[in-house]
Amino acid sequence: MRRHSIFYKLFKQFPGLLFELVDEPPPEAQNYQFESVEVKETAFRIDGVFLPPANAVSKTVFFAEVQFQKDEDLYHRFFSELFLFLYRNSIRYDDWFGVIIFASRSLEPSSSSIHRALLESGQVKQVYLDELGDLREQPLGLGLMLLTNVNSEAEAVEGTRFLLEQARQQSEQAIIDLVTTIIVYKFSNLSREEIAAMLGLNLEEPRAIQEAKKEGKVEGERTIVLRLLNRRVGNIPDALLSQIQGLSVEQLEALGDALLDFSTLADLERWLQGEVSG
Repeated sequence: MRRHSIFYKLFKQFPGLLFELVDEPPPEAQNYQFESVEVKETAFRIDGVFLPPANAVSKTVFFAEVQFQKDEDLYHRFFSELFLFLYRNSIRYDDWFGVIIFASRSLEPSSSSIHRALLESGQVKQVYLDELGDLREQPLGLGLMLLTNVNSEAEAVEGTRFLLEQARQQSEQAIIDLVTTIIVYKFSNLSREEIAAMLGLNLEEPRAIQEAKKEGKVEGERTIVLRLLNRRVGNIPDALLSQIQGLSVEQLEALGDALLDFSTLADLERWLQGEVSG
């Protein structure tokens, strides 16, 4: 399940959602602008940056990181990206705060002593989704977050139906679309009709199903192509990986055919340059 994509959609649609996880949100929380920011010089990408409105009294920028797998380098990467962003934008902001969202506490890096001053500074908060309680007892936005972390099929279906009912009562079409997208990722082996029947949706209602299926196809194609490329030309530099991430499904299929003739990274570079110039 591509949870980063889900959380991007969540934060983009509801930027105020992050501040439901923060103990002391800024007064202008509802007016913050969410962005996924790439620091091109180093090929770093920050999961979420919440930018204060121009008229904010305190220009505090918030950083979010979503982690659903073990990564011992997480804190190294997060703080490197964070401070590099602040360096590139030093005159725009006067404070910062970081929120790291873990599926569970077990996914934290084993050793955090080198970052203890930052982690204990009061400027960083770690959130563990599996410790937030029942999704049915949360606001809709947090309920969606928790749905991404439900592993039991029965619980996922029950939670989805509950969230859909709440969204319908509040006439929140955006929530309905996001709930549907999440469940499509969780049950990627089911057809549109099977998912619609399982959730009690009209077939014309879940537009998000079609979008998620298409995105899943692109991601599946990309995974296969990258695996084959690694076998043909070895490890791929971040700069080339970034270009491959931006290819459409048709371009990925073309790359899958072309790579059979590759023997070096230079072959891949030439092919990508041809796609850009073409």
